Amino acid sequence: MVRTRKRFGQNFLVDAAVIDRIISVVGLNATDRVLEIGPGRGAITSRLHEIVGENYIAIEIDRDLVCLLGDRYPSLRVLNEDVLQVNFDSVIGKNEVRVIGNLPYNITSPLLFRLMSLNARSKMQDFHFMVQKEMAERLSALPGSKSWGRLSILIQTLFEVNSIFDVAPSAFRPQPKVWSSFIRMVPVANQLDDHKMKVLKEILRVAFSGRRKKIQNSLGSFDIDWRRLALDPAKRADQLTMEDYLRLADSLMDEKK
Repeated sequence: MVRTRKRFGQNFLVDAAVIDRIISVVGLNATDRVLEIGPGRGAITSRLHEIVGENYIAIEIDRDLVCLLGDRYPSLRVLNEDVLQVNFDSVIGKNEVRVIGNLPYNITSPLLFRLMSLNARSKMQDFHFMVQKEMAERLSALPGSKSWGRLSILIQTLFEVNSIFDVAPSAFRPQPKVWSSFIRMVPVANQLDDHKMKVLKEILRVAFSGRRKKIQNSLGSFDIDWRRLALDPAKRADQLTMEDYLRLADSLMDEKK
């Protein structure tokens, strides 16, 4: 048995009922191509690999687990790399893939930010991730809720996010101290080029640094015509919608033209 490495944030899924539900929710077809992030000991790998065969790639940072997976599934392509450093364009190639992973909590945020900036994102059909429940609530949050914030808005400009079901700590070994959630993220069409995304990120950074302030005050350093935008300047940062922030970004870009 390969030992658990704390530095990799490993919590291996062992609950058969949860595994069955994941397989059902993902709904793979034999013609799908799959990229699995962090297969671990192969809890869902074997089931998914059976469906798509050679159209399956796994990325695993733990060398011992790579050896274990290679012994169990000789036809499985396993890359011994750090997913935060891997060249996705090279790994994915020209065809669409479906991305699946039981993500270590300590890399979830940096991985999501990396996915937002990838050119290869257009080749990713959908994402199914196991994440910390608190993270799932942030990703799928609605305006006005306590979870609504910078990450919620940035992710939802690029993905439709749904939290599918929650998973108790007892489903893992070793058991985490918190609940997890299984989520689906589907890329959506948008008009966000690199420049507009940069402007949006700066607006959000400043707005949510003063989360409880009136938005007019927290964004006081920007030259914003609130009347023209028909936005209530007395609202707080967490009361504005994603569309409101996109309008703010557009207005600032227009002024610089």
